Amino acid sequence: MSRVLITGVGGFTGRHLARLCAAAGDEVVGNGRSETASVEVAAYLRGDLTDAAQAAGVVREAAPDRVFHLAAEASVARSWQDPAGTIEANMSSTLNLLEAVRGHAPQARTLVACSGEQYGPPERLPVDEQHRFGPQNPYAVSKACVDLMTGVYADAFGLHTVRARAFNHAGPGQSDAYVVSSFARQIAQAEADGQSAVEIVTGNLEPRRDFTDVRDVVRAYRLALEHAEPGAYNVCSGRSSVIGDILAALARESPLDVRQRTDPSLLREKEVMEIRGSHDKLSAATGWQPEIPLERTLRDALDWWRERVRAEAAS
Repeated sequence: MSRVLITGVGGFTGRHLARLCAAAGDEVVGNGRSETASVEVAAYLRGDLTDAAQAAGVVREAAPDRVFHLAAEASVARSWQDPAGTIEANMSSTLNLLEAVRGHAPQARTLVACSGEQYGPPERLPVDEQHRFGPQNPYAVSKACVDLMTGVYADAFGLHTVRARAFNHAGPGQSDAYVVSSFARQIAQAEADGQSAVEIVTGNLEPRRDFTDVRDVVRAYRLALEHAEPGAYNVCSGRSSVIGDILAALARESPLDVRQRTDPSLLREKEVMEIRGSHDKLSAATGWQPEIPLERTLRDALDWWRERVRAEAAS
């Protein structure tokens, strides 16, 4: 049994990771903005990672064998509203966390969640770990910086750090700020309201994106920290799906007449039409393969929102 520290444990990915680690017999210690009700967390440590002293206190008290650093300002849209805040928060929390591990748990293996957004518009497909960085938004800039800094702590100080460059992921429990969950919530709400039809307002439905189920993502994280050498690893499905096909698949799971309307204000300039990654390096190091089909991911996301909408109506 390992003692595992998960930062951002109350978030979408953190909750799934806590569940996976606890099921494997790990003792899970959590840190985040608010206490999680998850029974998988054995202890919850308060502390703002953007403050160096508090970050040191969290790691010292956790005394971890494994660290998963998931805490971040993760919204691309919000990063445009506050570029400096996003970059500062993600950089300082990661730097303080790495310094705390170096000072108080230098033998701990540490995974830092990075992002496929770092690569920007692909020069070739699929995108592998050798692709140059070309971030196109403040969030991606922050993650590129975090990635580089994490590599420095491995090279300069000998920390065992894994940089997990996760592409789009989805599944039950995700915020409706993200496309799959946004579609699912609107359909679930319309069903609960007794409507016979629902109109989903979207931007461009033609782009193709690489989606992985969050439960496959956290399994990749755990395997990478256990078996992979320090370095960078893409976490992705290796397949791209048209956004319009995702909406159509969700519509097939509902009795509603699901209609769609394109809002010109939601269209992005210089939209990247296809993003698809390669997970060959991760698979070679760990044996990991994505297992959950996209159809199940979408169905489970919709069912989660149905339960959430019913619970909100009952409260």
